[in-house]
Amino acid sequence: MNIENKTVLITGANRGIGRALMDEALRRGAKHVYAGSRGEQQHDDERVTFVKLDITDEWDVQKAAASVGNLDILINNAGIFMPDDLGDTDIINRHLAVNFFGPLRMTQALLPALTRSKGAIINNLSLSALVPVASTPAYSISKAAAHNLMQAFRALLSGRGVAVHSCFTGPVDTDMTRGFEVPKSPPALVAAGILDGFERGEEDIFPDPYSERVADGWRTGVIKALEQEFAAYVPPAPEVAQDCCHH
Repeated sequence: MNIENKTVLITGANRGIGRALMDEALRRGAKHVYAGSRGEQQHDDERVTFVKLDITDEWDVQKAAASVGNLDILINNAGIFMPDDLGDTDIINRHLAVNFFGPLRMTQALLPALTRSKGAIINNLSLSALVPVASTPAYSISKAAAHNLMQAFRALLSGRGVAVHSCFTGPVDTDMTRGFEVPKSPPALVAAGILDGFERGEEDIFPDPYSERVADGWRTGVIKALEQEFAAYVPPAPEVAQDCCHH
């Protein structure tokens, strides 16, 4: 699938990777971009519609889904990132509320539209979804949970023609990671890498030089093989309604 002429919704589109993804989607000829943000935003491109969207708020999510109508691509990008030492369960819960339950809520709300369009879901995860970073374990846990969630959606939705892509980004130079002293990629490079991987049809996208090092090992590794094996256990679609008609 290409971005050109597609309608896209991006959560957390006001800054960082989300803003870069919006600019990159527009550059690639997206027909319309719904830019989800908790605060009011402006953009000079007429293809952009800002949507007030707190992904932890069920009402916001339902309103956003109702206002969008048709949709080809959902990009679950909004997230929070805080250092911790697992000593405060509130910090763990906050990460899960945004980084796990947020994408779950968004995906469920927009699934009817994505099913109609035989669309796609792109999830901006992190390499720490695969292995925790010791200085940000709550963040890592939430991204690991989101990764597992999206593997499940990938299996469950394949029969409906909805593709699920997950991006395992390395450190990115955004407001979120300020003070985290490691080599970081610029958001524009990461956004381009995410959409390149998506347009190539990669289920698992490693969009920057830091993450790209592990791409081949991941794709040919035992965990990916196991994911594909377990995907066979999708429950059959209920046929109750059809059965009723025969009695």
